[in-house]
Amino acid sequence: MTLYYIPGACSLSPHIVLNELDIEATLVQVNHKTHLTEHGDDYTQLNPLGYVPLLQLEDGRTLREGPAIVQYLADLKPGHGLAPANGTFARYQLQEWLNFLTSEIHKGFIPLLYAVLAGRYVETATPRLAERFRWIDAQLAGRPYLLGNAFTVADAYLFALTGWGQASWLKSVYRAGIHFDGLDHLAAWYARVRERPAVRKALAAEGLG
Repeated sequence: MTLYYIPGACSLSPHIVLNELDIEATLVQVNHKTHLTEHGDDYTQLNPLGYVPLLQLEDGRTLREGPAIVQYLADLKPGHGLAPANGTFARYQLQEWLNFLTSEIHKGFIPLLYAVLAGRYVETATPRLAERFRWIDAQLAGRPYLLGNAFTVADAYLFALTGWGQASWLKSVYRAGIHFDGLDHLAAWYARVRERPAVRKALAAEGLG
């Protein structure tokens, strides 16, 4: 398999999952400005939308949405427990988290990452995103991971997204204009996830260690 990624982007999530599952994959970096791969190929020939991640299977088939990719990977090795079994209520809870992270957190960051283009919209986007992170912080009270005692693909996704903000306890990737200081449960969760060998390996490979 081949994972197309941009360092520190949401593609960090399937990168972590690949490491957690000990699945070998070729990593190909994409330039977010030119849409050229590190080999000089036109990435838009694979994904006309231009964004990462994209997972290409050995037979040439592709998946290009992070929540779909991480669930596909988790189902390759269900014994690792990165996603509850299909058809169970817990699996729907995982999908609920992935959908929330995609629609409320991931997209919520966009105006902050492109503040000049967003203009005054940033003034309403920032408090809304901050409110969502306060809610996540509350959900992590008394539990080590989003779904409880077990690390799942949802935690990998949130870890990638949290790295876009700023806090005293956070090694920021993009330093978007939102601060997480005071979110103690989120801080403890972040430290816990960052110490996982699979996470450290992915960060090092992407030059973020």
